[in-house]
Amino acid sequence: MSVLADAEELRDDLVALRRSLHREPELGLELPRTQEKVLTALDGLPLEITPGRDIGSVTAVLRGGRPGGAVLLRGDMDALPVQEASGVDYASRTDGRMHACGHDLHTAGLVGAARLLSARRETLQGDVVFMFQPGEEGHNGAGRMIGEGVLEAAGKPLDAAYAIHVSANRVPQGLVVSRPGTVMTASDVLRVTVRGRGGHGSEPHTAADPVPAACEMVTAIHSWTSRTFDVFDPVVVSVGRFTAGAQHNVIPETATFDATVRSYSEAHHERLAEGLPRLVRSIAAAHGLHAEVDYEVLYPVTVNEPGETGFALDTARELLGDQQVWLSPQPAGGSEDFAFVLQQVPGAMLLLGAAPEGSDPATAPMNHSPRAVFDDAVLPRQAALLGELAAGRLSRTAAERLSAATSVSGRAVGC
Repeated sequence: MSVLADAEELRDDLVALRRSLHREPELGLELPRTQEKVLTALDGLPLEITPGRDIGSVTAVLRGGRPGGAVLLRGDMDALPVQEASGVDYASRTDGRMHACGHDLHTAGLVGAARLLSARRETLQGDVVFMFQPGEEGHNGAGRMIGEGVLEAAGKPLDAAYAIHVSANRVPQGLVVSRPGTVMTASDVLRVTVRGRGGHGSEPHTAADPVPAACEMVTAIHSWTSRTFDVFDPVVVSVGRFTAGAQHNVIPETATFDATVRSYSEAHHERLAEGLPRLVRSIAAAHGLHAEVDYEVLYPVTVNEPGETGFALDTARELLGDQQVWLSPQPAGGSEDFAFVLQQVPGAMLLLGAAPEGSDPATAPMNHSPRAVFDDAVLPRQAALLGELAAGRLSRTAAERLSAATSVSGRAVGC
């Protein structure tokens, strides 16, 4: 049987696991019920399993039957603080929490890959590390797992790392998309509190109004970024919260706003972290006010190693067919803490279309929407592709090492 056929045999189990995770979403770094379900799903497989020390992660290592290298596969597990409105019959049973980004599929798909590779363990030319990660949604779960040693779990250097992220819209169901180089943006948060002096709205000259200064900052941020950064290496700053005052005739003491900051290169990532706080402080000073600025660096740019991206897309073509693989012309606007893994290990992140069958991907609700729906029909494909990436990369590593050893031996004989 082919690996896709083997994955189809797992469909019912993977769908049941995914829907169980969807009904009981958990947030952040502590995911006790999710962790328990993953451990139950892995029970009986020939894996070396290590639960996280301080977080709700699971690291599992599969030792191949033949000596060789090591490959890491990542699946994130946490949900979002979103009230679900998808209408599916397996919707979240917890108010204010939803798997709105497809991490339940990522988890189930990685379990499927673990089962497929365990069945082929004797032929694997090396080891596979399965990284079940909490806290991707703004909690630096990848960084925490790296700190706990996930990249050293195999006891040898990793040759490559791969992850698949599902998409509820834009990408037709089953289509695999990626690109070499920058594939997702860096992500930071700018938080500003402008402090003034409150007073009566009829006598603004006797107060120190923070509202006009804060409004000027918002306008200046957009004009500064558009005139400072190359449009072919863009940055995006969007103010998502602005708060000031509670009464129409009262000048407030403070005005606050928060903005998301996105960049497509590390050079601009660093420049924004220095420039934006300086800009808002200067405007506050010009108004005779004080600005408290908190600039939080969240995730770096997610960068796919070109060789690993080419290998991953070739693997997808061999498994699924040429028509099911697309080279993206531009990066996605979202961010990913898998970037921390790719900073230390060459690898690639792929996107898999999971829009519901019969829907229009162009108009379907997107990831993070309370109405987002992901079709779990893609689970066998996801599991099979992850499995093939690991097995194929291990075979490639073994061939490269054999070729290098043969070359060295040949030179020695020639001397």
